[in-house]
Amino acid sequence: MGTKPTKIALLLSAVFSVASVNAIAAESTATSPEASAVSMDETIVVIGRNVANPLNIAANVNVIDAADIQMSGATNLTDLLRGQSGIQVSDNNSGTVFSMRGFSASQAANNTLILVDGRRLNNIDISAPSIESIPINLIERVEILSGSAGVLYGDQAVGGVINIITKAPTETSGGLQVSGGSFDTYEVKGDVSGAINDAWRYFLAASYNESDNYRDNNDNETNSILGRLQYQTDIEDFFVEVNYFDNDLQAPGALSLAQYEADPSQAGSFSAGDFNHEMTTSLRSGYQYQLNNIWALGADLTYSDTLTTSVSFGSAGRIERDLLSFSPKATANYHLDQGDLNFVAGIDVSKGEADFDFTYMQRNNKQTQKSAYVQASVPITPTLSYVVGGRYSEVTDDLYDQLLYPNRIEIDNDAHAFELGLNYRPSNENRFYARANDNFRFAKVDEQAYTPLTTIGLDPQTGRSYEAGWDYTTATQTLKINAYQLELEDEIVYEGGRTDGPYGGGANVNADESRRFGVSTAYDVQFASNWLLGASYDYIDAEFTQGENDGKALSWVAKHSGKAYVSYDFTEDWQAFVEGVYTGERYMEGDNSNTDDKLDSYVLTNLALNYTHGSWNGSLRVDNLLDEDYVGAGYYSPYGNGYYSGTGRSIRLTAGYRF
Repeated sequence: MGTKPTKIALLLSAVFSVASVNAIAAESTATSPEASAVSMDETIVVIGRNVANPLNIAANVNVIDAADIQMSGATNLTDLLRGQSGIQVSDNNSGTVFSMRGFSASQAANNTLILVDGRRLNNIDISAPSIESIPINLIERVEILSGSAGVLYGDQAVGGVINIITKAPTETSGGLQVSGGSFDTYEVKGDVSGAINDAWRYFLAASYNESDNYRDNNDNETNSILGRLQYQTDIEDFFVEVNYFDNDLQAPGALSLAQYEADPSQAGSFSAGDFNHEMTTSLRSGYQYQLNNIWALGADLTYSDTLTTSVSFGSAGRIERDLLSFSPKATANYHLDQGDLNFVAGIDVSKGEADFDFTYMQRNNKQTQKSAYVQASVPITPTLSYVVGGRYSEVTDDLYDQLLYPNRIEIDNDAHAFELGLNYRPSNENRFYARANDNFRFAKVDEQAYTPLTTIGLDPQTGRSYEAGWDYTTATQTLKINAYQLELEDEIVYEGGRTDGPYGGGANVNADESRRFGVSTAYDVQFASNWLLGASYDYIDAEFTQGENDGKALSWVAKHSGKAYVSYDFTEDWQAFVEGVYTGERYMEGDNSNTDDKLDSYVLTNLALNYTHGSWNGSLRVDNLLDEDYVGAGYYSPYGNGYYSGTGRSIRLTAGYRF
């Protein structure tokens, strides 16, 4: 699977050749009235690591903007993203994982890339990204790229990319929001921004949340602080920000089937005293400089440090993680008669360390990644363009494990990706696209140190995604249809049924080949000035295509899922929103041989009543209105499955003021 480096080299040579030829043509018109500088503060989609319009990207891209967030009344990212763009959710009551394009819950965290303003939120170990660290009042919009993005983002951008864009200090303003509701939930959020002078601005935000939550022994106390200082002129854009996140959460543990059916809100039998306390500090700085009306240079520097202390089954644990990353890039925008030629090239370098200190295990692992990438979107005619690009990545794992690698070991791997896409817009309303995109992911540091005793390191997971789609957009309606096939080799998975793991049980392995085929559809229509309707449906056929489970369905992947909603503005100030999110039946996580019965399908009905008048706003949000019992996360074992309950009916009342 994949493309040989020689082919990538030839293709990238072609990219540079095309860019150079068109550059000559562009230079002759660079001083004409039609040629203008790239806007550094444009607020349209940036998922392509460069400013772009979603209709000009050869990919399935959806944007949840500020109006959508307000309309939904959602109080957190999980509720906002559930059912969006085929996203399936797994929640083990200690953190949420988003699965895109048919990955099981345990693999979703490593195959869906989560970004905050372009900064990776994914960890170097298998711990899921802490999406709770981003309060929803800080979010300007969420960009969702469904499908592989191995060229632009490399490692882990397999099923899709979710880019969370936070609010920027563009004006002098501020706000305070308080809310409370079910399970003794209380929350307060505030932010303020302003100008120091014509070029310098500041932004400060803070939030605090505490709740008993739905299940017993699941109390949380969460707070975050964000500070940003930004300098911006016509040619320069510089910022520095610091973010602190603290989440102290009790862990209720898994339930047996009998316990789940008797009382899904109870705690597990052996979870008394279990908790997980995460404290993360991140520092980030970025700089962009507009060289001329075509070229811009930029770079991001990010450092994050996390300390997690925990007790699980009465055993104490401590994990310390840090990650330093540096990402310089160059972008260009050539204005040609047939359209804009967009070009981006860059380097991604990261170095991280994870130190694990548990009663039963001592481990210290380091990982260094180096990548180079290039991508160009080239117009052929005013209505037709193509995108081409490539990436090459290297990774070095320096591993110490008291059992497997007591004398330390160094493991080197590399991977590459290539993409080619076509984007055709015969009219303003219609867009057709097709693309092929390689993807890969390297083993996380703790996956590398938990393999079968006879295995020295895991191979990189590689794959290729093919997709095609049609978007139809008018002033009152939008239709999206997308079909795709995702093929993987050497998928990195944990097999709990093995007996040759480090401790005589399960281990991480490179699995047999698998395939995912799917169709995504979405339709939204504003059929009156105060009525908005929408519906989406996603079909995923995910199965093994090799080995002893050939033809078996991948676990924890619902073949059918969908969503429908209606929004009604019944006065200038009042608006109502109702949605139903459907998740079809699926096998328990880890039931790769399809031994047990499937979990039942379910529908979550959510309701929001929103009020806005001048500077005041408020909302009443009811999640799981019908109090549906459902499994939020479930894990298969021949000795007895583990069930984590989804949240029952939850009511939240919120009031806010902006100045």
